[in-house]
Amino acid sequence: MESPLAQAKTTPSGGAVEVLWAFLKLGLTSFGGPVAHLGYFRHELVERRGWVDEAQYADLVALCQFLPGPASSKVGFALGLHRAGPLGGLAAWTGFTLPSAALMFAFAYGVAALSGPWGLAVIHGLKLMAVAIVAHAVLGMARALTPDFRRAAIAVAAVAVVTLIGGGLAQIGAILMGAVAGLAFCRGAALPRGGDLGFRIPHRVAFACLAAYVLLLLGGPLVAHATGSQALAVFDGFYRSGALVFGGGHVVLPLLQVETVDTGWTTRDVFLAGYGAAQAIPGPLFTFAAYLGASLGPQPNGLPGAAIALVAVFLPGLLILLGVLPFWASLRHTPAAQAALRGTNAAVVGILAAALYDPVWTSAIIRPLDAVIAAAGFVALTALKAPPLAVVIGVVAANLAVTAIT
Repeated sequence: MESPLAQAKTTPSGGAVEVLWAFLKLGLTSFGGPVAHLGYFRHELVERRGWVDEAQYADLVALCQFLPGPASSKVGFALGLHRAGPLGGLAAWTGFTLPSAALMFAFAYGVAALSGPWGLAVIHGLKLMAVAIVAHAVLGMARALTPDFRRAAIAVAAVAVVTLIGGGLAQIGAILMGAVAGLAFCRGAALPRGGDLGFRIPHRVAFACLAAYVLLLLGGPLVAHATGSQALAVFDGFYRSGALVFGGGHVVLPLLQVETVDTGWTTRDVFLAGYGAAQAIPGPLFTFAAYLGASLGPQPNGLPGAAIALVAVFLPGLLILLGVLPFWASLRHTPAAQAALRGTNAAVVGILAAALYDPVWTSAIIRPLDAVIAAAGFVALTALKAPPLAVVIGVVAANLAVTAIT
């Protein structure tokens, strides 16, 4: 029998419509975070549909983990681009992102209705879920990204930088420190070679995307300040958060907290309730930005705020992906690039560990029973391998029961 890959090579692409439907299915069913998303993609698009082979898929995953931004969304965009060109990339991003973005936007309006004692108990339960899920992320990332003393030391140094200095500049400094330390101390064996990705992006387009990435990152704050536009300030805040995220969706938490809570655009309670709710839905965690954009105090908020925040947080990852794709085959085998990536990933573990304490733990753990409920959620995720949706329901239900008793 002919393999799926052979069928894909002989069967014409269905174009952007085919890509849209494939990723809409994935956007509705892909629970469990970025690593799980990559498993869903492999089953659906490598094994079942044969859009790329195993070596090509592994190479693409390596690239998207190397670059800032949400890894699974970048992989999906690149697969759509490979299958059906630029419209295919856009269709893949839309199909995978739209379901969870719509759910988070709806939840932003539901939170406002949760004002009574039972509603507040639901919100507090979601905050306890955030403790469990971030602790789970820290543990998993530490095992994978800090397997030796040198990288563990970089992570501890990042915790110190973020905790003692605070703010967005401290997080940027920790990432840069990790890259420099990686270059100095984390050189190792080269990554294995993968298959040819086969992207045909003109170099002028790649350079334009890289220039846009840098221009928006460095010029955005200046333009927002000069014009006094709140819409530009929102775009800039979410863009910088998306541009500086390495290591998965959970790492965006401390960056967005700086841009929205520390600026007074939203409250810590609203922020953590939305983050907890984001664990219960399929699709990319970055759609948490749609919830935040809709929940902002100053305008634009509602649908305009959600749209600005959503586009801004995803845009940098897609720009830098398009900018690097033509050069990745040679870049990934450069020892300096691999060493810098090891150090950066270790620093990311430290940044997320600092966020686990403040704001997540300090805002959610108020009484001893809170710690018990959060610990139970953590055990369910780590030891029992329970689905995140089931853990969210269980944690919220436990907090409602404690509220009823007390």
